[in-house]
Parts: sequence; structure tokens; C-alpha cells
Amino acid sequence: MSPLNAKPPALLVLEDGSVFEGLAAAPGTRFGEVVFNTSMTGYQEILTDPSYRGQIVVMTFPHIGNYGVNEEVSESTRPWVEGFVARQFTGRASSHASDEELTAYLKRHGVPAIHGVDTRAIVRRVREKGALRGVVTSEHSSVSLLVAELADHPPMEGRALVEEVTCEEPYELAAAGEEEFHLAVYDFGLKKNILRSLCERGARLTVLPASTPAADCLALGVDGVVLSNGPGDPEPLHRVRASIADLLSAGIPIFGICLGHQLLGLALGGETFKLKFGHHGGNQPVLDVDTRKIRITSQNHGFAVLPESLPESCHVQEVNLNDGTVEAFVVSDRPVFSAQYHPEAAPGPHDAADLFDRFLATVKDCEA
Repeated sequence: MSPLNAKPPALLVLEDGSVFEGLAAAPGTRFGEVVFNTSMTGYQEILTDPSYRGQIVVMTFPHIGNYGVNEEVSESTRPWVEGFVARQFTGRASSHASDEELTAYLKRHGVPAIHGVDTRAIVRRVREKGALRGVVTSEHSSVSLLVAELADHPPMEGRALVEEVTCEEPYELAAAGEEEFHLAVYDFGLKKNILRSLCERGARLTVLPASTPAADCLALGVDGVVLSNGPGDPEPLHRVRASIADLLSAGIPIFGICLGHQLLGLALGGETFKLKFGHHGGNQPVLDVDTRKIRITSQNHGFAVLPESLPESCHVQEVNLNDGTVEAFVVSDRPVFSAQYHPEAAPGPHDAADLFDRFLATVKDCEA
């Protein structure tokens, strides 16, 4: 009997009653919003991205787990996905750098996983109907009961998940080399590579919990503020939005990333909306409307900024070539800009890494 067939049965059930029968790569039962990710590699970075809190991730690449797991590439201290789905999880890692098999890692962290399913059919269903609530389980077989439970599971709209993933206390990180800047980084569920990318460019960092008031941040005497990525709906985060509005009034340089981009848009008086199935993967094309240059970007978000809601002082600088959504804007009368995609990548292409250099150049100009 092959390792694939030796696994116990498992189900992925969607709120519309769709059932996908497969095999349990890791046991358990978890509910969440089902989304798909188009990355071919980087599954460990995806698993440990706090922006996936509340979501079950379906990988479109058919073979996942080929190179195992190595803690050095984790983007946080633990996996945050509610469940993991693939056509096939590789039973044996081929990389010399692997510390652990992927399925053993998932079992150790209690993340239920299913494979042996037609991931193409799952993705087509999500693309047609939009992101759906779902459940991965190796413990329950009554589809009717699972669908009834899904009806009571909260949708992603209105879910304020940031407090579940942010740090509990502020902490400091030294610059990698000579210190040139002192930045505050608001942790809405940040990825480690944001911190690495800033530190290696000469920034000393003070990482702040999401609920930190603007006054406490400004009292640190920082040169600029980074608003990180994170999970959930930005709209209900009223305290965070108020703090960002105060930071805007102070005139300090601000760089927003992903959820930070959305929160910045809201603090400026704009609106956000839920995308049909979101952008999740490392192949999203983004156009700079001024230079006509294109970046291929890494993305992970389910909400976007409504362009017509932004004030006249905001210039939409980049748009997504797939659906025209806002990918970046700049504020003309303040040292402020943001990006919906992930300049730190991890995983994904590194086309946008220069945004960190651009922000630090802005900080330096404000100091002059």
C-alpha cells in the first residue's frame, strides 16, 4: 500500500454543500474561509504568514512538501492557517536543509490537512462563487451537520482578527550594521521578512502591538512608521484607524503594507471592500500608471481599497493588471505611501524590494 493510500479518509466541505473526499495528511477539524494560493514554492512561508488567520488554504501546485520544513524560513513562530489542502503532500523531503517532513510539521502544530482531492475543481468552485466558508475534517462524516455548522461560522467580513496575531509587548531589533534610522513597526500580524528587510538597510526597529496609541509611538522619537500586513477585515479596526489618523496629522513618514495599506486608506477617509476570492500567490502583475512599468508581486489579501473613495490628495500609483484594483497610492501633501502587495516577498518574486529603499529615502529627506 502506498503512503498516500495508507492515510485515513478526510473531507473538505464547503458552505454551498460541495463535498471533496480525500485522505488525511494531518488529523483534526477546523473551520475557515477557503482560499487558493497559486505559488509553486514557499508553502512554509504561506503556512506561517499570520495574514492567513481564519483561512483554509488550497494550493494549486499539485505536489507540496517536496523540500520539507526548515524553521529558518518561517515567517512567524507558528503556522496560522486553519487547514491545508493539496493534490498530494510529498511523503519524503528531498532537501538536505530539511529539518522535518511537512506532514509531521502539520501534525505537530495541530493543523488538519487533506490531500488526494481535485484541487482544480475546488479552485473553480471558489472562482465561480467567491471565497466560501469551509471545514477540513478527519473526525466527522455527516455532511449535513457540517454544513449546518458552517452556516453559523462567521464570514470574513466584519472579523477583526488583528488582536489574535499581534505581539503582546513592544520589542526592539537592532540594525544589521551601522544604524541610520529608528523606525516603529506596527504589528498587525507581520512577517519576519519585513523586519529583516528594514534591519539590513540600517534601521533599528521598535515593534509595537496593534493597539498602541499614536502618542506612545511618537514619544519614542522614531523617524518613521511602518504599518504591517495582517489578517481579517480592516473596517472594524476603529482604534487602529484612529491611531493612524493621528500619525498622519503628526506629519511623520508612513509606509503601509497590505492590511496596513488598507488601514491607511481608511484613515484618510477612504473605503474598503471584499474581493470575490482575493489575491493569494506570487504571480500578481502590477502596473505603475506613471512609468508604465510592470512588477510581478507576491500577494495575500481578501480586501481592497475603493479608488474613488480616496481623497484628492491621494494618487493611485499602481493597479492590478488582472482586475484593476488599487495596488499602491501616494499622498501628495504628506511623506506617506503604501502598497497592497508584499515588497518583502517570502515567498514570491523580489521585484518590489526597492519599496523599502524608497521609504528610507523618504525618511532621510524628511530629516534633512
